[in-house]
Amino acid sequence: MIRTFETHKVRKQTELTGCLWEFEPCCGEYVRQKFMLATPGCWETHPLFADYRGEGVYRKYFQGEGNIRIECKGVSHTATVYLDGKQIARHYNAYTPFSVIVRNMEAGEHLLEIKADNRFNEDSALHIPNDYMSYGGISRPIVVEWLGEFYFEFVHVKTYRKDGKWHAGIDTAVSVLNMGQNEERDILIKGQIGKEEFCWEFSVEKQERFELHTDLEMDQVEVWSPESPKLYQVELQLFQGGEKVDDLIDRFGFREVCVHGGSILLNGKSLRIKGVCRHEDHPDYGCAIPYQAIYNDLVLIQQMGANSIRTAHYPNDEIFLDLCDELGILVWEENHARGLEEDRMKHPLFEEQAEKVIREMIACHYNHPSIYIWGILNECASETAYGRSCYEKQFHLIREMDDTRPCTFASCKFFQDICFDLPDVISCNLYPRWYVDKPVRDYLDEVYGWIEEDGKGKGKPFIVSEIGAGGLYGCHNAYRGKWTEEYQADALTEQVTECLEFSECLGVYIWQFCDVRVSREWFAGRPREMNNKGIVDEYRRPKAAYERVAEIFKRYSNYYDSDKA
Repeated sequence: MIRTFETHKVRKQTELTGCLWEFEPCCGEYVRQKFMLATPGCWETHPLFADYRGEGVYRKYFQGEGNIRIECKGVSHTATVYLDGKQIARHYNAYTPFSVIVRNMEAGEHLLEIKADNRFNEDSALHIPNDYMSYGGISRPIVVEWLGEFYFEFVHVKTYRKDGKWHAGIDTAVSVLNMGQNEERDILIKGQIGKEEFCWEFSVEKQERFELHTDLEMDQVEVWSPESPKLYQVELQLFQGGEKVDDLIDRFGFREVCVHGGSILLNGKSLRIKGVCRHEDHPDYGCAIPYQAIYNDLVLIQQMGANSIRTAHYPNDEIFLDLCDELGILVWEENHARGLEEDRMKHPLFEEQAEKVIREMIACHYNHPSIYIWGILNECASETAYGRSCYEKQFHLIREMDDTRPCTFASCKFFQDICFDLPDVISCNLYPRWYVDKPVRDYLDEVYGWIEEDGKGKGKPFIVSEIGAGGLYGCHNAYRGKWTEEYQADALTEQVTECLEFSECLGVYIWQFCDVRVSREWFAGRPREMNNKGIVDEYRRPKAAYERVAEIFKRYSNYYDSDKA
């Protein structure tokens, strides 16, 4: 399954995953042996490779000819792509898509090979042992598309209000393939959003890439919101000599997000965040969670009264985002970096790899109305001058690519952080009653008071981006000790209530939705080699905290009173 809706009617497209691929591990006990593995999938979910760190080669034959585009939605963690034995692409980062164009491929059967590598090594600044599991394999779909002389690269729709009217600013790019220098083509592009139509006409004389823009004033718009997640489609069709030769369809919603004083406004209303942090992790599927299981997660989250999910700590599968668009769930999406100290941020490839994640994340996910904020660099070296320079560069890049959403980062460097003047929203990971032995309200007062006085965050919106406590499913004792379900439920009751009652706090994200596997190299202090702070366990069985949180979340609406803004 590529998306939850059809993205092309003209361009021929087929998914190569959703079936078995031949798999060969490159080291270990089973080296040079061949197996059949399901894709998308993680090799750790196969009994023989449950703890395999290394390279593995996936192979699949397909029929094709002419110009093709191969898109890999996610390969963990580094991918090298070969077509008929020749390397055609290499990509770093498990959590963002990449593609490669192959021109003038001969007709017939072709062999696609993808070498995945989930090892931690000196060439990686971001992919390190961590408090979550880094799986290996083809974890998201692989798609082949057949192209003619012209194809649409993307379409982005920017929605905004001006003089009381909704507008849609449309940007697209067209690439030209296989044209001779002395040829000329007359091109017509027709576009449509609802009943509104638009077009571009131009001539092409050589191989080029065209970027196009138009702005539409829209009538009778229905806005996207958690209560009414209305979605629109933008459809582009490209005509050459009167023949329809390519198309592209994407979805978006009319909604406006902005920061006003100490509030985050959605369509002019001050948001109250009732959220959970969620990793892509499941004992049966690893990080390659299928559609039905993603949907089940979202239903459990909505049934407890939550309205938002933080995608900790990397860009998520686009099917997840499609479902959030459809269900009206607000998303905080962030780039891939967690817990990097200054020495790691000085890795010679850090800035390049982190920038690429941001570029690919925003380019691919720009149109999702559910994404209301971008995040970067969770719990990294925001207390150092060098770290600050990295935060500055990444925030600049985000704002250059997308000026329609605020940005933030989750900090745990209280009383030291020197970066709170950089983001639009201040976000803090707090663990009173767990790592910090203080009452929740006292700790909130202490941290927020410092942010206002010395932390350079005065007057900005403030969110508790993580809070929680560990609890082992089925663990009970008479004195409600740590790691029991009772202690977790008591701690979260106090934590969530105090955050939502704290007058300057716009909301809270619980760490976390479900228990997740952690890197074996990192496991110290984590019973079962898992992070056990989920309010449901890894099999999505609710702990006592789930019902407690549901009772609290359901007392509060999605918005503050108008005087909050």
